[in-house]
Amino acid sequence: MRETMDAIWVKITKTRGSAPRDAGTVMKVTSTSSQGTIGGGALEFATIGKARKMLAQGRIEQTETIPLGPGLGQCCGGAVTLRYSRERQQLAPPQTTAEFQNLPEHPLSLWVWGAGHVGRAVIGAAPPAAFDITWVDTSHDRFPPQIPAHVRKTPAADMPLLAARAPAQVHHLIFTYSHEIDFSLCAALLERGAASIGLIGSKTKRARFFKRLRHMNHDPSPIICPIGDKSLGKHPDQIAHGALRALLSATQSKALT
Repeated sequence: MRETMDAIWVKITKTRGSAPRDAGTVMKVTSTSSQGTIGGGALEFATIGKARKMLAQGRIEQTETIPLGPGLGQCCGGAVTLRYSRERQQLAPPQTTAEFQNLPEHPLSLWVWGAGHVGRAVIGAAPPAAFDITWVDTSHDRFPPQIPAHVRKTPAADMPLLAARAPAQVHHLIFTYSHEIDFSLCAALLERGAASIGLIGSKTKRARFFKRLRHMNHDPSPIICPIGDKSLGKHPDQIAHGALRALLSATQSKALT
């Protein structure tokens, strides 16, 4: 009973247009932690804040519909309806990642931008034999306490500035908590040069980013967006598996040509 009273369960009850997760997705929020994900860095950040305010005020239930637009710094173009309640909900079961086959002879240099749910899923799924990873976010407290040995934690208050100084021929996967940071990273990496650039997002986000980049005289064609494999689903582990599998497949194909 105490667990229920000390937590707010946030459930997506309805979606309209492009949204990061589907209806039925649940996230549990306590005063110090969260479990599960409703997707979308800015959306989730705002939702956790509201849930914790409800906990502090002793409120029981609330429903709201949130446009995923400029107000959140996002460009998905859709909307989600959320129900906040003290009623216990079923979280999605942990996802498993299939083993990767035909690993490269030498680890790929991969920079992962963002330490949210998808970033953590990528770090957890990336085989140490296949990847040498630099993991970047804006501050130390955005990373989990335990970091795998093949991963270098790199806090950077100005991530686009770091991107402009990154090695020119490494692979990048971008999924920060901010669409504007995502955009600035894309621009910096196109200017700097990269082995590949993967960007999480919808077709709407891709179209808007590409239009803005062209206005800046950048060719956005090297950017892969959306990343992952849509057929696998929208769970962070599924996105991570699809993105890593595609990256390994693309690099192996280039090695054979």
